Amino acid sequence: MRHLIISVSISIWLAAPLAFSAENVFLITLDGLRWQELFTGANAELMGDEKFVRSPDALAEKFWRETPSQRRHALMPFMWSTVVDSGVIYGNRALGSRVEVKNSEWFSYPGYNEILTGAVDPEITSNAKIPNRNTTVLEWINQQPGFEGQVAAFGSWDVFPYIINEARSGVPVNAGFDAADPPRSAREAWLNTIQSQTPSPWSSVRLDVFTHQYALEYLTHSNPRLLYIAYGETDDFAHEGEYDHYLESAQRADQFIADLWRFAQSDARYRDRTTFVITTDHGRGSGAQWTDHEAGVDGADQIWIALLGAGISAQGEMSHAPPLKQDQIAATVAVLLGLDYAADRTVGAPIPLTVP
Repeated sequence: MRHLIISVSISIWLAAPLAFSAENVFLITLDGLRWQELFTGANAELMGDEKFVRSPDALAEKFWRETPSQRRHALMPFMWSTVVDSGVIYGNRALGSRVEVKNSEWFSYPGYNEILTGAVDPEITSNAKIPNRNTTVLEWINQQPGFEGQVAAFGSWDVFPYIINEARSGVPVNAGFDAADPPRSAREAWLNTIQSQTPSPWSSVRLDVFTHQYALEYLTHSNPRLLYIAYGETDDFAHEGEYDHYLESAQRADQFIADLWRFAQSDARYRDRTTFVITTDHGRGSGAQWTDHEAGVDGADQIWIALLGAGISAQGEMSHAPPLKQDQIAATVAVLLGLDYAADRTVGAPIPLTVP
């Protein structure tokens, strides 16, 4: 965050709004989660290095398995059960599926701008708290008929109100150490209290559990049609060189996504009408450089994308797939909702999807 097997099935290219579309989309990002851990699980070299791990034996018991398939399931069981069985996952470069950022910076603000606007802004070259001059797909959808007031965002990093340009866009953003103001339920009031009493390891990023719980509570009382949730711990623990906490944060994020899926499938407003789009803002280096990401760090431009839910056919883990770019995500979110974000702007084309 800081600057510092399933083969391809026949696809229908969706350049126009879908005849069949989801009613709701949850866009979810896991900051700086490497494709290597997602697809192969815990790395033996890093897991055994006491420079990066406090208790290698305990960590190995939790995450080490004999095969990459077993390791990735131990790390992220929801991703490697429900998502892979019923959705699609892109980005396993070992199988010829490549997903990359298009911007040249390879860190967070440029990456989130690319995810949310569908385009690269060469003038975004830092993580400074500068209101985004670009219109995000969140802002644009919030202006479409039937979507007014139906878009919201929750993030662990306190820069998201600027990336989304909350003041201009009208999209409510709860990020950093924001409380629910005013609280709309007893649970939100309780979250406000415990968040204020819980220390964070970082000055600009809260623990993901608060981002998750605020978002989940918002779902129960406001029923947004487009919800963006940005978890951040994976990146910050990686920057600290804490591979054990990095893995544990990835597993918690997987559990949070499972929690959101259970909620969606148990609620009539969302059940079988909601699509999850899950991705990351950047990759990171390998070996001793696993903690880092920015231009020049080999691999920091390599990302992944997963989709699950309404409008997504069960294609599983993609192999030998056409390459994808980060700038395709915004138009994909829109087209899943039956909207053509790319009609009057220069943005990445929607990801090719198959309609069940």
